Amino acid sequence: MKELSPFELKDQLIKLADEAFKGEVLNAGRGNPNFLATLPRKIFNLIGKFAIEESEVSYSYLQSHIGGFPKQDGIYTRFLIFLRKENPSPEIDGILTYLSYIEDQLGLNAEEVLMEFVNAYLGSHYPTPPRMLSNTEIIVKKYLLREMCQNKLDGPFDVFATEGGTAAMFYIFNSLHTNKLIKPKDKIAIVTPIFTPYLEIPKLCEYDLDIVELQLDPKSDWQLPACELEKLKDPSIKLLCLVNPSNPPSTKLSTETLLNLKKIVDEDRPDLMIITDDVYGTFGDNFISCFGTIPKNTLLVYSFSKYFGATGWRLGTISVAQDNIFDELLKKANNDCVNNRYTIITPSPKDLKFIDRIVADSRAVGLNHTAGISTPQQLQMALFALNSLVDLNSNYKNSCKHLIRNRCKLLYSSLGLNLADDENIVNYYTLINVADIAEELFDKEFAQWFRDNNKINDFLFALAKETGVVLMPGKGFGDTHPTLRVSLANLKEYQYEAIGKKTKQILKEFYSQYKNIK
Repeated sequence: MKELSPFELKDQLIKLADEAFKGEVLNAGRGNPNFLATLPRKIFNLIGKFAIEESEVSYSYLQSHIGGFPKQDGIYTRFLIFLRKENPSPEIDGILTYLSYIEDQLGLNAEEVLMEFVNAYLGSHYPTPPRMLSNTEIIVKKYLLREMCQNKLDGPFDVFATEGGTAAMFYIFNSLHTNKLIKPKDKIAIVTPIFTPYLEIPKLCEYDLDIVELQLDPKSDWQLPACELEKLKDPSIKLLCLVNPSNPPSTKLSTETLLNLKKIVDEDRPDLMIITDDVYGTFGDNFISCFGTIPKNTLLVYSFSKYFGATGWRLGTISVAQDNIFDELLKKANNDCVNNRYTIITPSPKDLKFIDRIVADSRAVGLNHTAGISTPQQLQMALFALNSLVDLNSNYKNSCKHLIRNRCKLLYSSLGLNLADDENIVNYYTLINVADIAEELFDKEFAQWFRDNNKINDFLFALAKETGVVLMPGKGFGDTHPTLRVSLANLKEYQYEAIGKKTKQILKEFYSQYKNIK
């Protein structure tokens, strides 16, 4: 079992807990949130109703439920007439607010955007352009600029819409490998603890990369110490991967840490490539991404899944500054073998940008013209983005943060611990250091026995079998401490109080075991 990925280990724990408790399992091992944004989904349905009515006009004489392509001319006026016939509702107010914002703040033509939305809902055209629908990309860029960069970013950037953050990860590694920006036995640095695929993918035989771990320090509020950052001065390290805010410590990198990283890049490693996965950034206070701090060197992965409760929608993005190190490295290498791969889609393959190579590689180049996520997915993505952009008082954001932070307080209070007050803590997950709790509740000798005898997996299995609580081992995420990852997103408040009490109960049993041995 110790060789299993933590997600596979979780499945074994669920099976064990379910056998003992028959459906009364408290599974805090998964990060899928139990909250979601309803208004942008209602607006999606409203647009859908209008889109279908518009479509049916084309062939209404057939009376066979056949539709055609809606016409743009006058569509905005027809939409307003359509809305007047509907009963007053939050979604009507919402879409009118969205369209007002689109015209006033983004300077887009509302009729053109509405036409894009209608066609997107119907899904009757290939995504054009394949990387992302034009107006949708502008909307999503505005959202990313605000939420990931606090509206502070030097220069323009491009976005590719992907099938969730997981597809974004695969596409990036695949294109880095295909374009020989990373090669077998190259060194890459990974900030740990981290979402496990970042540790697992580089080890696959097709990549075969050497991993240099940069360990976050729990004694410094899970920040990256200067001594770890110093490792990046090694010129043989080609790539840095990080999740920010971290998974599972769920702490954002401080401004000081980001500036220290920027200094190393500026002064020592201008050639360093960086991937930052910032899916939890919207749960932080005044979050700024590495992409906002070091845009030239950074690829930003962002997913709408957690913040909007949309894991099933598969909505992710890859963002790349138009002035970036990836394109520079490609031009410097000027590898004819690599460039010729793209001759079927452009007469000037050596000038093809890295992000457009990612798009092409996502469909084995030959199917580049059909790349991109489905247009209904892109519509829902745009509506999620607009939901945040028009929420000037951050009501949705504050509600989400309040939910998860309250759950965290209940968990720790039921463990008999005080929760540290830190502006960088996000609380989507938390890592419980069992040995530290053992020391605080019992004594140092028991805590050391727990560490020395590597009891964390035994503890996990006992917790599942005896109480029905399923958590995940921090070790599987690259943590070197005896920790348990708790998702604070997927259960009710009272259940986190129960998890804390049951965890404490099993720890008492382990203390009794320790006393008997002693």
